[in-house]
Amino acid sequence: QVQLVESGGGLVQPGGSLRLSCAASGRLYSIPTMGWYRQTPGEQRELVASSGSDGITNYADSVKGRFTISRDNAKNTMYLQMNSLKPEDTAVYYCNAEVKLHWYSANNNYWGHGTQVTVSS
Repeated sequence: QVQLVESGGGLVQPGGSLRLSCAASGRLYSIPTMGWYRQTPGEQRELVASSGSDGITNYADSVKGRFTISRDNAKNTMYLQMNSLKPEDTAVYYCNAEVKLHWYSANNNYWGHGTQVTVSS
């Protein structure tokens, strides 16, 4: 079974930085896509950034120029460098991955348990 484990959340002042990590463990063949989502109480989960195994990235307009997503495919790990953080970035951040368990299988979707990011003075 594949597991995604996030780390790196916490409390930071406005204008500060945090780096989130997501490590995928378990037997798998490849991870075509990994992404970060976030959710606040009463709101739908929204895409923050995603990255394909080919290096193509996608960002929500609200974080462009401030957040950077990256991957270490050899370690099945993804990162989110968050700079110039704003109070409105406060949310639970979730790791998501589309995973191929075998070369012949369809993609399976997995979620991490989430990590809290709070931006406040």
